[in-house]
Amino acid sequence: MPIFDYSNEESIGSVYSVDTGTVLVSVSNLDALRKLQVNHLIVLRSSRAGQHLIGLINKIMRKALVGVSENEDGEVQDDRVMVENIVRISLIGTLLDAVGTDQNVFRRTLETVPEIDAPCFVLSGEKLTGFMRAISTQIIEGQEPLSLGKYTLDEEANAWIDGNRFFQRHAVVVGSTGSGKSWTVARILEQVAGLPNASALLFDIHGEYAPLIGDGISHLRVAGPGDLDGARTLDDGVIFLPYWLLTYEEMLAMLLDRSDQNAPNQAMIFNREVLNSKRTYLESAGKDEILANFTIDSPVPYALGDVVDRLQELDVEMVAGAKTEKQGPFHGKLTRFVQRLQSKICDRRLGFLFSAGDDAMRYEWLEELATVLLGSTTVRKKGGVKIIDFSEVPSDILPLIIGLVARLVFSVQQWTEKEQRHPVALLCDEAHLYIPEMHETGVLEAGLRSFERIAKEGRKYGVGLTVISQRPAEVNRTVLSQCNNFVAMRLTNAEDQAVIRRLLPDTLGGFTDLLPILDIGEALVVGDAAMLPSRIRIDEPNNRPSSATVAFWDRWAAEAIENGIPAAVEALRKQRTRD
Repeated sequence: MPIFDYSNEESIGSVYSVDTGTVLVSVSNLDALRKLQVNHLIVLRSSRAGQHLIGLINKIMRKALVGVSENEDGEVQDDRVMVENIVRISLIGTLLDAVGTDQNVFRRTLETVPEIDAPCFVLSGEKLTGFMRAISTQIIEGQEPLSLGKYTLDEEANAWIDGNRFFQRHAVVVGSTGSGKSWTVARILEQVAGLPNASALLFDIHGEYAPLIGDGISHLRVAGPGDLDGARTLDDGVIFLPYWLLTYEEMLAMLLDRSDQNAPNQAMIFNREVLNSKRTYLESAGKDEILANFTIDSPVPYALGDVVDRLQELDVEMVAGAKTEKQGPFHGKLTRFVQRLQSKICDRRLGFLFSAGDDAMRYEWLEELATVLLGSTTVRKKGGVKIIDFSEVPSDILPLIIGLVARLVFSVQQWTEKEQRHPVALLCDEAHLYIPEMHETGVLEAGLRSFERIAKEGRKYGVGLTVISQRPAEVNRTVLSQCNNFVAMRLTNAEDQAVIRRLLPDTLGGFTDLLPILDIGEALVVGDAAMLPSRIRIDEPNNRPSSATVAFWDRWAAEAIENGIPAAVEALRKQRTRD
């Protein structure tokens, strides 16, 4: 049965101007005008039978027009004041009474526009509830639903989005501190974890998602200084990312001082010695097929100690001269490079790179790591949603390390046979820290390159990207421009609002005016995964992330407080919070 069965008496006005996607409606009923609100839904009768156009109010105007008439002597005879009530509406889709055997089908397209003088109706009450339910049913039909919460317009209707399109076409979740952003991410993750064959990675920068527990969720962390003296393995949820996983450019970004006049020589010699060391490893392992095709960037283990020894030899090398020995071609030119490399190797904070142990030097180890990162719930038996804690990774190389993990995931997906490829989603919390708009250092640039490629090509290989940030103005524009779904919570900064406004269609630019006044836990949801732009109140997740803002005034007013400073000082010295 069709949802919309309006009679002409219910009309609030009629169309008097039509543009491509914008309609102006003249409202003569003052009582109806008072009930209208910006961003509420409007129904317009289409020129085709069985179709109604759906629009969003973006402006309500009242104009006073003064009419003046003159007599034969040129004197003003009377003044007439006419009031005109105008509502500007952005068209967002079409509801068809029936398509084949399906009834009340909503399509985000405009096959027609309303005729001049076409009646206009407010979508409210039972008709609004019926419309929202029809949309929800249309989204979830034939698939597991992804529920966000309830529509603000109608809190009786569940707000569903298309899970396929949400992860296929990349997404953005943004909101100022305290807006409920982490809450929303937790809500999404819990539903992903409930799927029997899920595979997703969340990059947790501050350890705030540790409270998320349950079937389908497992926790991993990048090894910290405290893990170097024990036998921690992947089975313990501790990840080492040995140096040999880094590409040539990534290693140089961390080690090479490009302002050094000897930088070209240092880069060239390092390239040569790493290649030789990888060749030696493959020969000893009997990997003849790999030997014929490997490159400097191939993820093959090699002995970094041997490379350092060879660089030191070249740095002090003396060669035969015409009469006496003379300095070799690289004598003294590698000193600073070797010192930087030795400094990194000895830094316990970088132990996850340079002190991974003999276990991580095995040829089979990369396969085991890839299985942990990409394995689904069925494969891993520990949960298809993997929350990776990067809180002990030094901030100066954080972009490089997260980029390394992202690149590894993408590369494995790229080289997997199409028939065997299993989709995986990357959720990037605090993305502005490692997917920045401005990248002044080589470390930032090296990490960013991986995410730019995933944003552009990830969909082809089953890699979805979800960018999560409180500062969208600081997130890389190339990555954001590839995202087609937006969950925007309260944003108070004008620059952040402007970024989201530019990413949305022109007809919805006014929708972003709501961003600074959204309540905690409310979001504007726009994109391919949502049937129509909506204001949604996000449901509470089963487990809240530990990101709640500290109650300053209440804590200060408390009579007693536990002093945690001594323990914090020791943790700072040990570079470890876990015993």
